[in-house]
Amino acid sequence: MYFSSEHELFRRNLREFIDSEINPNVEKWEEEEAWPAHEILKKMGDLGFLGITMDPAYGGQGLDYWFDLVFLEEMGHIRAGGVAVPITVQTHMATPAIHKFGSDELKKKYLRPALAGDAVFAIGVSEPDAGSDVAGLRTTARKVGNEYVINGSKTFITNGAQADYVTLLARTSDEPGHHCFSLFVVPTDTPGFSVSKKLKKMGWRCSDTAMLTFEDMKIPAENLIGEEGMGFIYQMQQFQHERLTAASSYIMAQEVIDETIEYLRNRKAFGKPLLAKQVLRHRLAEMMTEVECVRHLAYHCVRQLEAGIDTTKEISMLKYRGARMAKRVIDECLQMYGGNGFIEEYPIARAYRDVRVMTIGGGADEIMLEIVSKMSGM
Repeated sequence: MYFSSEHELFRRNLREFIDSEINPNVEKWEEEEAWPAHEILKKMGDLGFLGITMDPAYGGQGLDYWFDLVFLEEMGHIRAGGVAVPITVQTHMATPAIHKFGSDELKKKYLRPALAGDAVFAIGVSEPDAGSDVAGLRTTARKVGNEYVINGSKTFITNGAQADYVTLLARTSDEPGHHCFSLFVVPTDTPGFSVSKKLKKMGWRCSDTAMLTFEDMKIPAENLIGEEGMGFIYQMQQFQHERLTAASSYIMAQEVIDETIEYLRNRKAFGKPLLAKQVLRHRLAEMMTEVECVRHLAYHCVRQLEAGIDTTKEISMLKYRGARMAKRVIDECLQMYGGNGFIEEYPIARAYRDVRVMTIGGGADEIMLEIVSKMSGM
């Protein structure tokens, strides 16, 4: 009804890649607390999995948002958030603003290698004293001649330790309001840039999440994305691409439900399989209903995107409800595993750790609800 044979062929090809190149290596990468970003993204770029909706002139595929949704759904099949999320940082967080607002030269120089998988990107927004409060950012970029001099720090930066480039939001004036920020492409081999700390996390262990420092770092003025003073606006628009990645939540949740059903079917207590307990079956049925509701909210968002309708409110709803649903589903399923759910050899333990940040990263629940309330006239 929603996906054509071409969409499903794309899905099969991407699933085969995930099942052969990513999932068999997840345990190893989790133990090493690192994933080979350059290697995996290069393979994905060679297969045309990056830049689904972006301009073919710069290496994108120029496909519709239903293909993009297939991509995001398949990210939900990756067995570690610490791989799935860094991939979507490349495709849905660090590059959309370059594609939409960057100059032709910026697109040729930076977007093209990103979509080919020849370069790893990170997005630099959050700071030690400003996360959801984007307007409170302190990192500065002062124009001096034909350069910008950048000073400050960023934190919680996914791909931060491996990135070749950072799409950076920085303050370019001291004027009040939102027109004092600008977006830049920052090469990480520039003097003055450093990875000050790689952060240890409860989940997403194979993702290199880092604190970045900029000390009198000079970049060419042409690395400005779009117009000076428009960075905050660009970033707010880019957030809509980022938050659409919540579509992976219902796939992740459904897979956990399916695995839990199989576990309960084989696990016996008091002489019968646990799945024979009506209370467990009903809980699972309720969770499956919630999964389906989130799925169709995602489909509604894609229909709006295809029609060119502003979908900020609905994508904020999707981000909020998808993250909350996945967190609840995985928590309740872990309870059904009993003590085994607390043991690392069971995949649900990692799913439990990885899902917790979904209600925080990319816009906390509270921010999503504030967007929805304001856009509803409250």
